Amino acid sequence: MKLPKVRELLEAIKALITGPYTSKFPFKPHEPYPNFRGQPVYNQEKCVGCLSCEEVCPAEAIGHEDSADPSNPIRKIIHYTDTCIFCGCCEAACIADKQGIKLTKEYDLAFFDRKEASESIEKELQLCEICGSVIACKHHLKWIAEKIGELSFSNPTLYQSRLKSLGILDDNIVSALKDHGRSDRVKILCSRCRRDTTLTTR
Repeated sequence: MKLPKVRELLEAIKALITGPYTSKFPFKPHEPYPNFRGQPVYNQEKCVGCLSCEEVCPAEAIGHEDSADPSNPIRKIIHYTDTCIFCGCCEAACIADKQGIKLTKEYDLAFFDRKEASESIEKELQLCEICGSVIACKHHLKWIAEKIGELSFSNPTLYQSRLKSLGILDDNIVSALKDHGRSDRVKILCSRCRRDTTLTTR
């Protein structure tokens, strides 16, 4: 039997005096290192529903479902924990100052039922006032209007949605303008309807 090295003896003596190197889990919660990358979690208030996180996710662990029901247009954004590799690309790509989705220190993510291995948030959608197709989340349009300031007045969709969010726009006036002519240009429209009304209006 070979004699132990001096370094190993010193480590053994140090462990006897100061305690083991390992954590006391499960008797005491383990504290991850400051740069530990745990489960990403959405912030309902900060997320604008732009889907940039979904676009950059290499594991395709983020998806969405749009419901264009005029009575309750909703975008549901889903994060699949069991597919996520905790790379942090979603947080890095977040346009809302990296606050819409953030990595946490949560690592104990075992589930008995795989259906529980996901989290989701819902954002209200803005639909085109002519064809009813999805334009974007209302929160996203508001974020763009605030970001570009007075330049938003060059785009009726942006400033009309901003006026609606401020409670200034009267929906009765908008609903009365259904002649599919010049008045349609001052509505919240998708890009296709915006092009059609521009080309057909004289």
